[in-house]
Amino acid sequence: MRPRFQALWRHDRRLAPAEGHLCGVDEVGRGPLAGSVVAACVVLDLRAKPIPGVDDSKKLTPEAREELAPVIRERALAWGLGEASVEEIDALNIYHASHLAMRRALEALAAFVPAPSPALVLVDGNRAVPGVAHPQRALVGGDALSANIAAASILAKVARDRALVEADTLYPQYGFARHKGYATREHRDALRAHGPCPLHRRSFRLGEDPVELMLEAD
Repeated sequence: MRPRFQALWRHDRRLAPAEGHLCGVDEVGRGPLAGSVVAACVVLDLRAKPIPGVDDSKKLTPEAREELAPVIRERALAWGLGEASVEEIDALNIYHASHLAMRRALEALAAFVPAPSPALVLVDGNRAVPGVAHPQRALVGGDALSANIAAASILAKVARDRALVEADTLYPQYGFARHKGYATREHRDALRAHGPCPLHRRSFRLGEDPVELMLEAD
């Protein structure tokens, strides 16, 4: 059986346009109670050898993601990161904020010389990203199908996790370095004990859970 990363690479080679580059874009951080949503896009050189180990970031250990991220950045033709802040999430809702982060990641490709203009953007999910001029194709579960999307998922996950580890030094009472803002029991207990900090999303609701009152508090 061939390794999964080779299957992802073959998938993208089949979809690659005859002219121009294929790009993958993904986001992380839709579900947490705290922190920004981060997106990444990657343009891999599909003519080169596959990068061993590239896969859906959720299937990789934190150590594997940390090892792969610099390799992806070095070997990709281009890559970009985008972010939507907690304030933007609360103002726009998480769905629109996720698309905003994706657009910003794609705009970051302009920093590369020469700047690639993707002939096709593969988007993880069931909808294209509004406001993007490039042709797009939405792929449900794309981070487990496409090498470009999988690589983007790794860069986005590593960037967001690092930001939450740094946030832990500012707000150590919440345990951000361990749960990365997700609604673990530890995080819920910390919210009950301390109330929300500036990194918490006030627009997120947890039904009848007492944490909901904490998230509404100013």
